[in-house]
Amino acid sequence: MATAAAPVVLKRPVAGVGRVIGWPGGGVWIGRFLGPVQEHAHHAIQISLAMDGAFRIRGAGWPEAREARGVVVMPDRHHSFDGCGASVATLFVEPNSSQGAALRDRFAGFDVAILPQEEAHAAVQHLHKQYDEGAPDDLLAQYAQGAVCRIAGNPAMAPSDDPRITAALAWMRARLSSPIRLEEVAAAVHLSPGRFRHLFVAQTGTSLRAWLLWARVDQAVQAAFHGRSWTEAAHEAGFSDAAHLTRTCRRVFGLAPTMLVPEEPVGRN
Repeated sequence: MATAAAPVVLKRPVAGVGRVIGWPGGGVWIGRFLGPVQEHAHHAIQISLAMDGAFRIRGAGWPEAREARGVVVMPDRHHSFDGCGASVATLFVEPNSSQGAALRDRFAGFDVAILPQEEAHAAVQHLHKQYDEGAPDDLLAQYAQGAVCRIAGNPAMAPSDDPRITAALAWMRARLSSPIRLEEVAAAVHLSPGRFRHLFVAQTGTSLRAWLLWARVDQAVQAAFHGRSWTEAAHEAGFSDAAHLTRTCRRVFGLAPTMLVPEEPVGRN
């Protein structure tokens, strides 16, 4: 008589398999979302768009979960999410960025807003095509930001890049493992702190503190997804340890970074 196979025990909970691509002020977690994420809240505005199939979402106080192909979750609102095995692009937006402000204005009065199916499809179709074709991360980031703009109502673009702010961004990216103060960044590009703060918000659409948080999380996640250990990735991005990175990720995105497993690179550029 055959012996029953032992059940497979996962070492950690896995929400999905896919790719994580970030940029200061935003990011996209894209792939096949395998199962439920229990009720949680996070700082970022969440836009989830099904590329095939549908997912289920439940807001706090809802009697039951609802099936949807597109949803917008406002900052710090409790909700639960079940990917139901669908391919989903989940976009995250810093609430105080220019796009975040436009989303908060459009969806004022909602905790969780379900998008019409036609709008969700129109917003994600080009990103879906690029993802299926194995586009590189930088191209997927462009299409993901385009999807955010479409739903946010194409908020006004920032003024032309100021070379001093562009230089400041490069200066900070090279020093993310160390503490960074506004005064020292301003001095590095020969601006007063007040003038630097004004130009920085005008060009990036967000505050220096928020930019640094997103930049550090993005750098750490990208490093880990490209072979670094979570501890190494955390230290190189300025976190005290992997637990600090995980706590920050949960606060901003509602998920530990280890809950999304990198997809196999076969067929990808």
